[in-house]
Amino acid sequence: MAAGETRAQIVEVADRLFYERGYEHTSFADIAAEVQISRGNFYYHFRTKDEILDAVIRRRLENTQAMLDGWEDERAGPGDRITSFIQILIVNQAKIMAFGCPVGTLTSELAKLGLPSQAGATGIFSLFRHWLARQFALLGHGAEAADRLAMHLLARSQGVATLASAFHDKAFVEAEVQDMCAWLDAQAPDPIRLQ
Repeated sequence: MAAGETRAQIVEVADRLFYERGYEHTSFADIAAEVQISRGNFYYHFRTKDEILDAVIRRRLENTQAMLDGWEDERAGPGDRITSFIQILIVNQAKIMAFGCPVGTLTSELAKLGLPSQAGATGIFSLFRHWLARQFALLGHGAEAADRLAMHLLARSQGVATLASAFHDKAFVEAEVQDMCAWLDAQAPDPIRLQ
């Protein structure tokens, strides 16, 4: 396997393990065993766990931006795009119920550990915040109101993800998603613009 492919595989596995087990509870040995490489080969690519964490955060930022760009390309209007964001809770329901929100859990853990990489993880929330605010602005809201609505939706989706992980209640998640979609409909100054 080429060096670039090995590095990408390390980051992919680390991303999954950080999500499933937590950053603090994932070791170099755990990642190396999953990738099936020697520790020496592992250290050739990453000298510290913080280097891996930075690469994982960059990967998540890139993947999030690609998802948002995809919604821009695929969805006709801002209401449909915001609905795609809300539907993440259904699309990723099994993982969220098992491990929580990948962004929220990582950001929270890094904040507790006091790691500088927390700012990068928080940057993923910022991507969502600015993207959602832009969608709400396209629905006809002023900049301040659009940002407030974006933060409200982020907070609500994080709350649902946290409770989904705590209670493992599919019906709760589905009901909350329906409720958020109904809330979204009420935010459009002109319902036709949601199309």
